[in-house]
Amino acid sequence: MPTSRRVIAVRVAAVLTLAGVLVGCVSREESAGTQQAPATVPLSELSDVTLQIGDQKGGTESLLNAAGALNDLPYKVVFSTFTSGPPQVEAATAGKIDFAVTGNTPPIFGAAAGAKVKVVTAYENGGDGDRVLVRADSPIKTVADLRGKSVAVGKGSSAHGHILAQLQKAGLSPADVKLVFLQPADALTAFTSGQADAWAIWDPYTAQVEQQVPVRSIAEATGVTNGAGFGIASDAALADPKRNTALSDFLVRYAKAARWARDHPDEWAAKYSAAVGLALPVGTVAQGRSLRSSVALSDQLIASEQKLADLFAETKQISTAPTFANWVDHRYDEALKPFVTNGS
Repeated sequence: MPTSRRVIAVRVAAVLTLAGVLVGCVSREESAGTQQAPATVPLSELSDVTLQIGDQKGGTESLLNAAGALNDLPYKVVFSTFTSGPPQVEAATAGKIDFAVTGNTPPIFGAAAGAKVKVVTAYENGGDGDRVLVRADSPIKTVADLRGKSVAVGKGSSAHGHILAQLQKAGLSPADVKLVFLQPADALTAFTSGQADAWAIWDPYTAQVEQQVPVRSIAEATGVTNGAGFGIASDAALADPKRNTALSDFLVRYAKAARWARDHPDEWAAKYSAAVGLALPVGTVAQGRSLRSSVALSDQLIASEQKLADLFAETKQISTAPTFANWVDHRYDEALKPFVTNGS
């Protein structure tokens, strides 16, 4: 029996009570902060452990499989597929998953809602694949031209943070546009049918629509937001000695897999595309600019997240900005140190 088995797309609805973030966002930061890490357990004693891992479009599972990182696991891994990061945070809080990689915004929404998770790892996504798209024949040329227009975006996603930052840069506020909160599949329909004037979206969806539909990019996240991804772990998993130990091992395997993918781009693009059902040109573009290499959970990166959290509060997307540092747990920093890049 394989050590890793796939759970068929757990379609956690986009409406997984994310409204709770905006309705009565009572800060519960007294429960935040680094937990006391339990004592580690020998890997030989983890045969009865099953890590529940959240995934988006199969990216995490396919990366680990392509690099052979799931071979000889001393524990089991089950992957569940989600449409975006916010439902992953909800699932971790509910005890449905132990770990997931999200964009830079879902942990902010989670912290604002008092989610029972901590940020334990960071990844460099680059930001090139996080774009604001318009149709090729659109009169919209710049972000400033979005005034009075509708923008499809996933609530609480990295694209949500991106569009807010772009609006601020252009001297606009969310009140100057119409944000239409949709998950990627519905957003694509709205965008291509003309129901939305623009679409704020991330890879691999960006690469896919760029190669299948006549579109133009009017903005990219690079240099505007931090372009980071974050690994979030449930408080329950972090408090459990066996799952905490298994997760430490899993995160090292993930970091090694990302390094392998960086060193074998053609092989990785081919395996990724086949695994998630994308055309090879789409997979090659997406992974060429959005590969999640491990980076340090540095003070600089945490400060950039705080700036984004403050922007969400200033624009009334959340009621109060959480203190992001209170939701960061550094317990795996030392184990991951040999694999992080110098970037933050």
